[in-house]
Amino acid sequence: MTTTPFTSRKAMTRRSVLGAALAAGTTVPLAAVADRAAASSATARLMLPVPTGPHPVGMVELHLVDRSRPDDLAGPGHFREVMATVWYPARDVQRYPVAPWMPAGALQAFLADAGFSDLAPLGPLSAGHAGAPVRQPGRRLPVVMFSHGAHSHQGDHTVMVQELASHGYAAVTVAHQYDTYTEFPDGRIAVPVDDEQAPTRPGDFAADLRFVLDCVEQLAAGGNPDVDHRELPAGLLGALDPRRMGAFGWSKGGTATACATLADERIRAGLSLDSPMQMNPPLTGDLDRPFMMMSAEFTRATDPAVAAFWSHLRDWRLNIQAQGAVHVSYGDNEALFPQVAKLLGWSRQQLQDVIGTLDPDQAVKIQQAYPLAFFDKHLRRRRGHLLDGPSPAFPAVTFLP
Repeated sequence: MTTTPFTSRKAMTRRSVLGAALAAGTTVPLAAVADRAAASSATARLMLPVPTGPHPVGMVELHLVDRSRPDDLAGPGHFREVMATVWYPARDVQRYPVAPWMPAGALQAFLADAGFSDLAPLGPLSAGHAGAPVRQPGRRLPVVMFSHGAHSHQGDHTVMVQELASHGYAAVTVAHQYDTYTEFPDGRIAVPVDDEQAPTRPGDFAADLRFVLDCVEQLAAGGNPDVDHRELPAGLLGALDPRRMGAFGWSKGGTATACATLADERIRAGLSLDSPMQMNPPLTGDLDRPFMMMSAEFTRATDPAVAAFWSHLRDWRLNIQAQGAVHVSYGDNEALFPQVAKLLGWSRQQLQDVIGTLDPDQAVKIQQAYPLAFFDKHLRRRRGHLLDGPSPAFPAVTFLP
């Protein structure tokens, strides 16, 4: 449940919004919720929607080090370190465990920072089976990179990521060190640090994305980029298609996606989820590849940086907005917060104060359908009509001229 924008008119932070939302809505003591979860974990655990694609999903974590970028905060001899996760269509998944939404240590730190450690037993499971063999479709898998928002984590858009994987994509999520919650193979738990300690800007996120693209190319060539040389799932080496790579991101991660797409022609299509497009120096230059924006609070009408970026899009472009959506609406929040609200006895208004007035079920279907349609169109050259104009299946979605 991520509630942190990179920047906001209300100066929100992830900690203050999550904490305030839960505190204001709590009518059932958190300890009682934890006891209920412990007594009946199978029914109390939060749930993510099942992907709609025809394939089961596998996943594997990668520990990556970019030796071209020294890490001064970590000390002499250290370099930029990131965790990444590859999600992919799998086969024979029964023998492979289902992965959690977040690693246990990272989830505990994430909730503790908001003052709600008692919710940790409710952490949801994903649809991804850790280490399952890759399905061999006869053609290499198109690749889509994901960049999270500020003070967030790489699992906060798992609904979208596992949806893409279930439809035949390799989706690679990146944990941006010093601005994320993640867990390293040696047990270290990474948490966001103060910007004065380690300023991690959209340009740094974009550099991470471009480095992970290098790692994808290494995987495609049959090499293992994991610095610990851990065994990879059967069939992963050589399975990814470096000629069909796209990227998407939320908030700060969407700005990073725009930055990386402008700088790197390997990204053939880019998608931003309610991103402010604010950078220093500003985003400049024309983009000659497809780009789509899903807007909520950061719109072209209200944010000059968003409007300026739009004006430089020279290829196929599309800007849609779901009525009633707020900044956190294009993500797992729409699936998870209604369940938390039910457990904690929130009113309808208290829930809407957090996730907006967009119907949560409709919101989940929107984030499953529109990114898939976009990448299908531009990475797979598949014909479809969802992006042509308003659809009766999604009445909340408007197409902005």
